[in-house]
Amino acid sequence: MASFAEETHLVMSLFENRESEDGLTGWAPSGSCKLAVHEDVATDSVPLLSATAVVDDGEEKDAGEAAERARKPSGKYVLASNRTDEKDGLSRTIARAPKPKVTYRVSGWVGVVAGGAEEGSEHAVHVKVEVDEGRPVGGGVVVVEPGKWGEIKGSFRVDDDDDEQPRIAKVYVHGPAAGVDLKVMDLRVSAVNKIPRLRHLRKQADKVRKRDVILKLNRKTADLDSITGAEIRVVQVENSFPIGSCITKAGLKNPAYVDFFTKHFDWAVLENELKWYHTEPAQGQVSYTDADELISFCDKRNKPVRGHCIFWAVEDSVQQWVRAQHGDQLRAAVQARLRNLVTRYAGKFPHYEVNNEMLHGSFFKDRLGDDINAWMFRETARIDPAPALFVNDYNVESGNDPNATPEKYLALITDLQKRGAPVGGIGLQGHVTRPDGETISTALDKLAMAGLPIWITELDVSNADENVRADDLELVLREAYAHPAVEGVMLWGFMQGIMWRSHAHLVDAKGNYTKAGTMFADLRQEWMSHAMGKVDSNGQFKCRVYHGKYQVTLKTASGKTKKQTFDVKKGDAPLELSMDF
Repeated sequence: MASFAEETHLVMSLFENRESEDGLTGWAPSGSCKLAVHEDVATDSVPLLSATAVVDDGEEKDAGEAAERARKPSGKYVLASNRTDEKDGLSRTIARAPKPKVTYRVSGWVGVVAGGAEEGSEHAVHVKVEVDEGRPVGGGVVVVEPGKWGEIKGSFRVDDDDDEQPRIAKVYVHGPAAGVDLKVMDLRVSAVNKIPRLRHLRKQADKVRKRDVILKLNRKTADLDSITGAEIRVVQVENSFPIGSCITKAGLKNPAYVDFFTKHFDWAVLENELKWYHTEPAQGQVSYTDADELISFCDKRNKPVRGHCIFWAVEDSVQQWVRAQHGDQLRAAVQARLRNLVTRYAGKFPHYEVNNEMLHGSFFKDRLGDDINAWMFRETARIDPAPALFVNDYNVESGNDPNATPEKYLALITDLQKRGAPVGGIGLQGHVTRPDGETISTALDKLAMAGLPIWITELDVSNADENVRADDLELVLREAYAHPAVEGVMLWGFMQGIMWRSHAHLVDAKGNYTKAGTMFADLRQEWMSHAMGKVDSNGQFKCRVYHGKYQVTLKTASGKTKKQTFDVKKGDAPLELSMDF
């Protein structure tokens, strides 16, 4: 990995600084277009780029200080005009080829000039990084309106197993339709220094997930002289931030799978067994046998189960007999599916994902009208008002999908709510590759404006290198845990050979922990509080602990003991608790 000094130097030198006669400073056209340099004097309306912690004079600075140094726009930009194809745009060579297994960030501002475009029209601008003439290694996307600047942010990494450094790397900016002029301002590439970011996340988690507690011995029933100096021990028995995993029927046949799940997860979700194509593969042949078996397994272990999912909006995920239905026949099938499922499990699931991936699919909406998605929410709540009803989609936190920006997700939620849909939560799937903490945090900040709880619902991080996988997973988990709007995380599997993505497992097929598995177990322990000490002369004991359920044990010098349980919930003021003795 690059050292602090190397990373700081890379920020300044990753782009060539040569000056051309026309002032293009290393930019070249990619495809058919013309480049020119311009200046925008009205940069006060351009939002500052967010900043993670950086290294100054060899010392780490926290993210608050870094934010004060958030980058301001220079006003000088490169304009790509006369574009004849959406792949036409700008390119620039990175002066120093990126090192394998080091994550890099691309950031800057982009804009579009669309002659005759309707007000409010949107255009996706992509930043793509390629090494060795054509091998993509990452990038990002932002959707902007004409006349406005948008923050472009992407990440990339070379994950070669042989650690061979690429010979050349280039950044490309393109994306809008032909005829739309593209503007790029102050694009920068820098190596990501994860250490200050992790330090910031630990501090933020302490602020968001912990609370001061003052245990007071009841003076009416206790002799202070007899209890002053008494030993006290506070042990957390349950964390209020649940972390769970999807489970499968095949997994239950493996004792190591059952053991890891039971030890390390609080909640469960059925990977496939509750989906419509599984419970009714042929019309009229309905069976909940597999789902019931998994739910019974969880009930015996006191693990709540999320309802995933009632419908799936992506056409390829809808079984053939349903795709063959039209009009009233399809509507009747949809009504029967929803009412049978929700009635059967009324009161069982704390959450439902009602219609999965509506940003990426519109099967039911295209055939049954604009209101069908909201009807699914309304009807589910009518039958079973207890569960929180979630939207759920992928790539929203990754910054690389023009169909799944936080803004589009918020617009979808707003439309559902206007139609009377009781949306109760936002699901971010989290099938991530090369995660960037700033990008994740920015997406969470934007989605938090909806005022709804956010869950990471299907988290998996894939990388063949165990160390990189462990680092990536730690980053995503810490970003989620440190954000006040996130209320839980569900992994999308954990065992090799019994999960959707390869190279994402925490344990191998025999139950041996990978580096990611060890990191995960250690992180779970880190997020559990234990405190020991002695009662002070005022009959009090003070500690700062994570939100959750606790058992406190008091033992006097004479050997007398007293136990009591209590809950620590969110709150800014210290929690004062009385303990009779």
